Amino acid sequence: MKILGLLTKIVAILIGIAILTGFYIMQEDQAFGDRIVGLSVLASVFILLPMFLVLRWRGKKLKDYTLSDENLKKMREKKKD
Repeated sequence: MKILGLLTKIVAILIGIAILTGFYIMQEDQAFGDRIVGLSVLASVFILLPMFLVLRWRGKKLKDYTLSDENLKKMREKKKD
């Protein structure tokens, strides 16, 4: 678990550096800077986001966060009180 957290932080820092580098390069070469920023955004969506979600959802019950009949009944009971 600690390895995934550390790896997520490292990937986030690298993507942040890549985005800043892309904006800096944009001053010289617009197309290349746009390409770097775009690839960084894609990496953050397809690599960083799943890593973060796995890290945060590990050990939690999905049943507690879904709208099942049981949870709807609990919500109605709390609303009546």
